[in-house]
Amino acid sequence: MRTITIDPVTRIEGHAKITIHLDEDGHVADTVFHATQLRGFEKFSEGRPFYEMPAITARICGICPISHLLASVKACDAIMSVRIPPTAAMLRELLHCSQVVQSHALSFFHLSSPDMLLGFDSDPARRNVIGVIEDHPELAKSGIALRKFGQQAIEGLAKERIHPSWTVPGGVNAPLDPAVRDRILAGLPEAKAIALRTIGFFKGVVDQFKEEIENFGNAPTMYAGLVDAGGGLQLYDGGLRFDDAAGEVVVPYMQSPDYAKYIGEATMPESYLKAPYFRPIGFPDGIYRVGPLGRLNVATHCGTPLADAEFAEYHQRFGKVVQSSFHFHYARLIEIIYGLERMEALLNDPAILNRHVRAHAGVNALEGVGIIEAPRGTLIHHYKVNEEGAITWANLIVATGNNNLAIGRSVDQVAKHFIDGTKMKEGMLNRVSAVVRAYDPCLSCSTHAAGEVPLEIRLVDADGSLLDTVRN
Repeated sequence: MRTITIDPVTRIEGHAKITIHLDEDGHVADTVFHATQLRGFEKFSEGRPFYEMPAITARICGICPISHLLASVKACDAIMSVRIPPTAAMLRELLHCSQVVQSHALSFFHLSSPDMLLGFDSDPARRNVIGVIEDHPELAKSGIALRKFGQQAIEGLAKERIHPSWTVPGGVNAPLDPAVRDRILAGLPEAKAIALRTIGFFKGVVDQFKEEIENFGNAPTMYAGLVDAGGGLQLYDGGLRFDDAAGEVVVPYMQSPDYAKYIGEATMPESYLKAPYFRPIGFPDGIYRVGPLGRLNVATHCGTPLADAEFAEYHQRFGKVVQSSFHFHYARLIEIIYGLERMEALLNDPAILNRHVRAHAGVNALEGVGIIEAPRGTLIHHYKVNEEGAITWANLIVATGNNNLAIGRSVDQVAKHFIDGTKMKEGMLNRVSAVVRAYDPCLSCSTHAAGEVPLEIRLVDADGSLLDTVRN
């Protein structure tokens, strides 16, 4: 038995490694995906006032702090037993769409496009965003501009790009400035043009990756995501829907407090990342996928015209249930278009300037659950408090955690198809890393670390001797 270790996996957020065990003939026998960091936010938040939780949990991540802010304030709304003003809900959704746009742009243009533009087997020294800038400068500029638009929209709304304090239990702490509304609206046409050009480009090249599509985690699983009462895509609000691998509805509209009836949580000795599973099926068979791929599989439509047109073409090309995890990339681009269209609709609604944006209350319930769709998938914050409002218990189920079992299965499939232990090539290992990048994992969020996840693969023989090491 020989072992290859990829440590760390590159171009992802957080730290992870992959262990690949080869048999005596050089074939992949088994693989393990490890999340190697522990953050502990659930535990060290105990004792803090509940209203501090949004600011505390936003510090879990610098990439998607808005997601944690929003899931947290929704849990706090439940503890206060308040219905926030309608304009506050609109502003929260607007902020969230801005984050989805910038986060998806980061994932597609900066983290994953080097593989698709420069080649999975290209020189690893150039297979990065710098190589993309050199070889495809216009596409690289588009990615920078789209992410900048999303970040500037966040800054305009919340006064800070990272870890803003604008979103609070009960709503938001200030109404929208009309000048900010006009500035974001003025930038939307260019942002939409970039998004449409990019998805047009991707649709033109996606068929070049047939082998990857067929082997990048295409085993059937369940899917989950938030929908509205009519089955339409939702990012900020709605009920959680579960579909099976054939696209049949299993749970049509789960309310936030009921999540534990359907989502169980397991721990795994090789990882600090929890392994949620669909409780009625059990562990480890209750695998489901969340994020862009999961959302577009459970939703019946997006609800905005340009996104709905792309949604229809996407399913026409790849079926009612799109199974390959390679298509996280395609779904991500559709969601960018949806996010931009929702931003435009919200900003053009006169109610967006209403000055009633916050409800005030104290502790009226000893427990609260908040669920939203982070860019990477379903995010759950669940808090319990005492009568004084101090946190006595907290549980976070993060998007990458929801995808943990699916990522492990995808890594196994890619490794078994592409890796030949008798003639190791760097491109083989890059594809193993690339399937992880397709999920756009945020391991800082999931384990409760910042920085690039490096990748090292170690080849070890049957007696444990190190034969070779490859680093990205």
